[in-house]
Order: sequence, then structure tokens, then C-alpha cells
Amino acid sequence: MPRTVTVGLDGLPESRAAADWAAREADLLGRPLKLVHVPETLPGPLHQLPFYGTETHQRWTERVLDETAEGLRLRHPGVEVTVEQMDGRPGEVLCAAAQGAELLVLGSRGLGGAGGWLLGSVGLFVVARAERPVVLVRAGEQAADEHEMDPAGVPSAATVFRPVVLGLDTACPDESLLAFAFGAACRRATSLRVVHGWEAPPSSAYGLARGPGPDEALARSETAALDDVLRPWRQAFRRVEVSGRARCGSPAAQVIGACRDACLVVVGRRARRGPAGARIGPVTHAVLHHAAVPVAVVPHC
Repeated sequence: MPRTVTVGLDGLPESRAAADWAAREADLLGRPLKLVHVPETLPGPLHQLPFYGTETHQRWTERVLDETAEGLRLRHPGVEVTVEQMDGRPGEVLCAAAQGAELLVLGSRGLGGAGGWLLGSVGLFVVARAERPVVLVRAGEQAADEHEMDPAGVPSAATVFRPVVLGLDTACPDESLLAFAFGAACRRATSLRVVHGWEAPPSSAYGLARGPGPDEALARSETAALDDVLRPWRQAFRRVEVSGRARCGSPAAQVIGACRDACLVVVGRRARRGPAGARIGPVTHAVLHHAAVPVAVVPHC
């Protein structure tokens, strides 16, 4: 049985944007699309209505699932769309649903202005624990937003995809993370930007105060390490135009800055748990909250 692209649906604008993104990704992957609804994820205002009850809940759920599925089938006739209602705690249910999926897609509210997302407790729970890649999609995300500008200066699905950005730590370059990013760029016939940032060692502060500039030897070493990691992947994905950038500075800031004109940013999360439980990691956490494009979080060892 083929793995699905699974999306958590609650009827809110962010989950509808996630469903549209998931349908486009399912089309690119040649995978079926599965819409999962957990009753507890219904919008809060509905629970405050005096006439709200089990039957209203059920009718609303069925209508949301049916209307969303039908709309996706019309817009993506080549994608098989199924729906499923699942009971339980939303975070745990979605993590379980992700196990049999190629990837799980969730919605996230945009903060507007300078960009950024508001990631709720369920989203954080799932991202920190899911064993498969999880993609977070902003409310209002449109197909055209993934593409370069047309001659009139407007994003258009008829133009080429914007680049995919990968945030990479050369100290632990996991193959599943690299494979996800290269595969995403290859499917979209677009370029891949690989970004590696590192914090300057404390000893550099003295040198900088005296004026010689950043540690050039360290910069050359970090750049060489990035080139070494990317070399076999460039060979395996010859059709993907790859650019690597290694710069001194906050790794999170480097990734966030590089993805402003991207269609997707890919970051990793260590799957093993520490004494305090599952963790997302500071770089991935910052990217999740501040990147203004869909973010794919890939768990790895």
C-alpha cells in the first residue's frame, strides 16, 4: 500500500491552505492524499455556542471533510483523495497518522508584517515527535506563491518554481535530510540553496577588535566541509542546480534570510529524546516561527 501525503484538517484557513499545498505535493509525488480530522481540533468559537452539540459537531465535520475533499478532487483530478475521522488527543492522533505517511502537512497562522508564524501547542507537539517529515503551511499560502514572478511582476503558477532552501549542519549531515531537500528541488525542477552557518568562536572577538576580520582559515574549513558533503549529492542529482553558502553567524538567521524568496525551506530535527523529552532544537524552532514560506521538518538520527 503506497504511503500517503496526509494533512490534518480542522476547517480553519490555515488547514485549508495546508490541504491545498498537500494536494500539490501529492500530485508531484504521485501519491494519494489523505485528509485527517480529529474532532477536538474544531474551532474554539463553535464550542461556545449554546446550541452546539454532538449532532451539530458531526454535521459540521462531515461538511468540512466532504467540501474540502471535493474541491481538491476538482482542482487536482489526478490525485486520489480519501478522508478519515479519528478520535483521541489531536497531537497523538496526528503523530500516529504520520507513521504511515510519506509526510504530514499541518497549517500554521501567519503573523503578517515581517512574516512569521504562530505555531500552536498541537503543531509543536507533532513536529517534536512525529517519525516522518512534517510540513507547516501558512494561512493564505497559494500555489502562485511558490513560483517566480511573471513578466508582469506577479507570481504565477505558469512560471518556474522558486528555489528550495536547506539548512544544514555539516557536523551531522544526515542523508534523510539531504534526500528530502534534493528530492523536493528535483520534483519542482528548481534550484537548491544549501545554507550552513556557524557561530564565531570566543577567541575571534579579540582578533576582530584588532581589525583583521573573520577567521579566514575557519571560513575556508567550513566551506570545504560543506562542499565535501554536497559533492556526492550533486553527482546523484545532476539536474538540480545547487549553491552552497557557509557563513559565520547565527545558523537560524542565515536560513531565515536565505528563504525569503524560496518556495520551501527544509530543516532537520534530531529524533532521539533527551532527559527533558522531545525537543525541536533552537535553529529549527526559530525557522518555524520566523520563516515566511512552508517549512519541512525532517527527523533524523
